[in-house]
Amino acid sequence: MAKHLKIAMAQLNMIVGDITGNVNKIIEAAKHARFHLGADCVVFPELALTGYPPEDLLLRPAFQQQSLKGLEIVRNNISGIDVVIGFPEPCDEALYNSACLIRDGDIVATYRKQILPNYGVFDEKRYFTAGNEPVVVDINGVSVGITICEDIWFPEPIRLARDAGAKLIINLNASPFDIYKPPDRNKALLERVEENKIPIVYVNLLGGQDELVFDGASFVMGTDGLVANRAPFCEQGVYLAEFNVTADSVEPVPNNSVKPLSEVEAVYKAIVLGVRDYIEKNKFPGIILGLSGGIDSALTLAIAVDAIGADRVEAVMMPSRYTSELSLDDAKKEAQTLGVEYHIIPIEAMYKATLETMASEFAGTAPDVTEENIQARCRGIILMAISNKKHKMVLTTGNKSEMAVGYATLYGDMAGGFNALKDVRKTMVYKLAEYRNGISPVIPQSVIHRAPSAELAPDQKDSDSLPDYGELDGILQLYVEKDLGAEEIAAKGYDMTTVQRVINMVDRNEYKRRQAAPGVRITRRAFSRDRRYPITNAFSN
Repeated sequence: MAKHLKIAMAQLNMIVGDITGNVNKIIEAAKHARFHLGADCVVFPELALTGYPPEDLLLRPAFQQQSLKGLEIVRNNISGIDVVIGFPEPCDEALYNSACLIRDGDIVATYRKQILPNYGVFDEKRYFTAGNEPVVVDINGVSVGITICEDIWFPEPIRLARDAGAKLIINLNASPFDIYKPPDRNKALLERVEENKIPIVYVNLLGGQDELVFDGASFVMGTDGLVANRAPFCEQGVYLAEFNVTADSVEPVPNNSVKPLSEVEAVYKAIVLGVRDYIEKNKFPGIILGLSGGIDSALTLAIAVDAIGADRVEAVMMPSRYTSELSLDDAKKEAQTLGVEYHIIPIEAMYKATLETMASEFAGTAPDVTEENIQARCRGIILMAISNKKHKMVLTTGNKSEMAVGYATLYGDMAGGFNALKDVRKTMVYKLAEYRNGISPVIPQSVIHRAPSAELAPDQKDSDSLPDYGELDGILQLYVEKDLGAEEIAAKGYDMTTVQRVINMVDRNEYKRRQAAPGVRITRRAFSRDRRYPITNAFSN
């Protein structure tokens, strides 16, 4: 006679360091899982008590003690349902990335993460000691192995749990989104399932944390290698997974109402979530951004409105003598369509005053990029002044292609608190704009289809200074994200002269990127956390 097992996947948006708030969310979710979903067990993400990644907060004894007090509050306030929860566990002068099973106030078992990631955005070996033992617990008569995040990407932890008697694996995660991650997660679980013939429950964290976005998308994979149950992407909630249990097997009950997203849709939703959480978690009352009439600022404005609502977003058009009427018209049209507060503040008077002030210093020199940068810095002054006065955060609008090659002005268009498009190549910007217009047409088609221009000089086009964006982005992907050298890139069909020029631009602009605002990470080699290159660097590619 088959019986039923119900496991609730608590895909929650935690705030790093807000232990009291996180504990309250955990208690509320556990009660919902028990009383509304009828679950036997509720599973929370990796380090749910503290949020992820807590980074050097973990080195503070007071932080560790508050985490343990939070765990005690959870123990004392949840009953009638098993709880699997991630927390930092100090023990004998070591610190473990752990998960415990709580049952009616008692800690029944504690598992310590075995595989500690120390690459890309992860620095877990800086803080944690690795565990080496499997933990298998009985949940409503089913032997369940507990693992944490990186453990699922390697054979040994799951094999140890299976050999210890596990018939089902629960995997707690804080797995940040990138464009390759959804299929890679599926592939990793498929390998573990095929190796061990055992179903896996993959519960992932949700929410933005500085540059990182945790996309949720928790799921269950059965022994047939198929995804039987999937939680929504970038949506907080507690989602039920059910299993049929016999003497010989534990199999998930299929529930495939949630479908995977396309790459572009996933990227857009991840950026919106990242922007929203950066604003909300840092308690900014709103956003201010410069709207130029170009595609980057147009897309950024749409993202900002989708993230926090039009009533909290202000856009400012700051025309110069080089700004076209089309740019003015397009910026106004989008602002009106989205319903944001909108102002036009010309920079001509500031620009002329600056040139007059610098006249003696610039005497005998010809106009060059200096005068272009002064325009951008005039705009930066205006935006930062509004930010100071109204306490709104400046959202910058540069994309990854520009940041890579330094096509941005320090203390000008780079000035601000956060950048929605920092890890988005220009070619993806166009795809995201088309996707957003497919929901509702908010970005004028003329913005999407005309040649991009900074409009800092007469008849200026980006192509005057940069290769075609399709070619540029192809080279950047190979150099920045794949770490290929010039000869390897040229061997893939790119002109060697262009390759070397692009590489030189990337290398010499590292100093600029160090001073850039943080921004949403969507690739595996985002500037800052993933790609850490020395500014002073004589290596030649």
